[in-house]
Amino acid sequence: MEPRSKTKAIVRTSGTVAIIDVDGDLTPEAREPLESAYKRVLAANVRKLVITFKRDAYINSGGIAIIINLAIAGAKHGQKLRLVQPSEHFQKIFTMVGLRQYVGIFGNESDALAGF
Repeated sequence: MEPRSKTKAIVRTSGTVAIIDVDGDLTPEAREPLESAYKRVLAANVRKLVITFKRDAYINSGGIAIIINLAIAGAKHGQKLRLVQPSEHFQKIFTMVGLRQYVGIFGNESDALAGF
């Protein structure tokens, strides 16, 4: 089996919303690219943030911790955070750890953007 490539986090904008596209698995190795992307969002003083996921991505406890830390940082900075296209597995985990009460979860980007 071929190893997966390193997780990438690409920042783009849509109006007043920053979008971080996560391409790859959410494991401890994803911490650096996601934190770096989030720092760019903070530097731009953006208050609305959407994080999109690939449907086939894998998540483990390290990845869960990264998302929780982003949600905590977002709340600390007065940001509204929304997650787009997490797999059913991701959604179950986010519910189990109580994350759903702090972030919106949407099936597609246009719905997440319209909700702001």
